[in-house]
Amino acid sequence: MSHYLRLGSVPAKRHIEHRHEPGYKGEGIYYEEVVTLAGFARAYSIVYHLKPPTRVKKIEPAGLAAVEYLPPDTLKHVHLKTREIPTAGDAVTGRIPMFGNGDVLMSRCRPAEAQKELYRNATADEVLFIHRGKGTLHTHFGPLPFKPFDYVVIPRCTTYRVDFEPGTPADLLIIESTGTVGIPPTYLNPDGQVRLGAPYSERDLHGPTEIGTVDREADVPVLVKADGRLTRYIMSHHPFDVVGWDGFVYPYTFNADDFEPITGTIHQPPPIHQTFEAPGFVICTFAPRYLDHHPQAIKVPYAHSNVECDEVLYYVRGHFGSRRGVEESSFTLHPRGIPHGPHPGTIVASRPMTRTDELAVMLDTFRPLHTAVAGAKYDDPSYPYSWVD
Repeated sequence: MSHYLRLGSVPAKRHIEHRHEPGYKGEGIYYEEVVTLAGFARAYSIVYHLKPPTRVKKIEPAGLAAVEYLPPDTLKHVHLKTREIPTAGDAVTGRIPMFGNGDVLMSRCRPAEAQKELYRNATADEVLFIHRGKGTLHTHFGPLPFKPFDYVVIPRCTTYRVDFEPGTPADLLIIESTGTVGIPPTYLNPDGQVRLGAPYSERDLHGPTEIGTVDREADVPVLVKADGRLTRYIMSHHPFDVVGWDGFVYPYTFNADDFEPITGTIHQPPPIHQTFEAPGFVICTFAPRYLDHHPQAIKVPYAHSNVECDEVLYYVRGHFGSRRGVEESSFTLHPRGIPHGPHPGTIVASRPMTRTDELAVMLDTFRPLHTAVAGAKYDDPSYPYSWVD
């Protein structure tokens, strides 16, 4: 979970009048909205609006957001080449599902246009990994700038709009989590602070720094995704009418190049790369780093049988030393039940190397992943046989 932030105008205590004269309808107050996790048992933020956040003018169905998966007829390694996926839609409507299960959905998106309407995911936290492009995430918590290789962590039920700067490319990996995305507990001391020796600290997590109050009375559509269905809410005013907030629930960024890799004399296992954790899966960052420096070290990962996890790698930048044939924007899925390991020739090729320039995002899931029909069209059918000399 992110650390405590406070922005804008908030009263001295929770749940008391925050005076504002004359105020909406002459009531003389800002309107409190409490945003909670796990009912009321976990983190929360308290937000103060110019007008009640419940002013809905119209509700209409907006279609389905269900994902179709391939039938699980074979167990095999998968390689999806997505560098040339078409540009389409915006940062919400242009998403192409790749892999998923009941805990997580991974999608790719190369938006062709600006986001048309505000969006709110009611049942999943979202992590937008910015492969290319820079811009601003606009939410009721305030504007949040982002740049290439940022993870943008968006708590569920955050209403948002993604704006890329004109003329910059836009290329995204999207991770939707049905559970709360947070900092791995092993990185936190008993006081809730990120431990010394963890691969990042609170200074590397960047939340909003200013309020972006929008005071506008108008019909404002918000597209809401919930349990595979889409609903369009027409609000009577702009929902970014926030004058202040405080708490632990808000969007923030973490840049993959701020990850501080842990290295050793011999190969270190993937948990050292862990970046975020959610029920059912973890997110890891394979960042540029010094390679193992024992005189006899094997500098690429050993062969591994995933006994209880499926492993997905998304290749972002640089040369991945243990793989042949993968390219930028490739996905590889190595499922449980069959071993995977370095491709032939990569062990010898790695011996003189002292550093790796690779950058990749990895998910390990504790339930089997399924390949989406929409993503399967980018499949490299030769990949399961690529370990043969």
